[in-house]
Amino acid sequence: MCAGQGSRGTDESLPKPSLRARPSSVMPSSGNVTLQCQTSTKNVNFVLRKGKVPLESVQSWIPTDGLAEFQLTDLQPRDAGAYTCDYYRQRAPSTRSKPSDILLLLVTGSFLKPSLQAHQRSEVTAGDTVTLRCQTPANVYETIMFALLKVGAAGPVQLQGPVKKETDFSLQNVTAGDTGNYSCVYFQTSAPFWASKPSDHLEIWVTAPPGAESEDYTSGNLIRLGLAAVIVVIMGALVAEAWCGQKESPRG
Repeated sequence: MCAGQGSRGTDESLPKPSLRARPSSVMPSSGNVTLQCQTSTKNVNFVLRKGKVPLESVQSWIPTDGLAEFQLTDLQPRDAGAYTCDYYRQRAPSTRSKPSDILLLLVTGSFLKPSLQAHQRSEVTAGDTVTLRCQTPANVYETIMFALLKVGAAGPVQLQGPVKKETDFSLQNVTAGDTGNYSCVYFQTSAPFWASKPSDHLEIWVTAPPGAESEDYTSGNLIRLGLAAVIVVIMGALVAEAWCGQKESPRG
């Protein structure tokens, strides 16, 4: 399950695999990341590439049918870049699949951290639009890209650019699922893809819209009243049955 050797043609009938990063495609220096290459095709060998170069030194392990995991440890800025994976069958004719979509791996820490601010207060109502501004330090002058990150997400929530100093991220029609801690980074638009330290976290809370709680309370009351009515009817039936049984019983 390591990088393939030799020249292979591309088999258009083989579906291209997917490539994902765990825990995230934006990682700090010295961190570890797992790149998972997966396909529905069984009994194949996988190749991980940075750019177009196969990484023969990066072995996959814990492989199963249709899945290979490539471990990148002690990440350094030089590990940042555009990764793809593909796979091939060993039997003749030797052909390989189309490459996966590009996964851009960023290793943070090469530049000073930006700032992240919300145009609104940090507590917003479901259905609103939240605008977050990411701004670089004054001493950054080259054209860059920005990435909005959320704690727990496997990759950037949004990408913006290329720009020079700042950008706005827009979270539209937010829901409770958008609640969380956000940060942003900026990075070079081409190799070596050096990235900044992440900004300080900005916590966003998404609350229920006005009236939703009262509607829920009213619905709860209606349910409780309905259950109470059912109980009253059942109790009434039991009392009536007991009374009728007592009335029909013979007198001593």
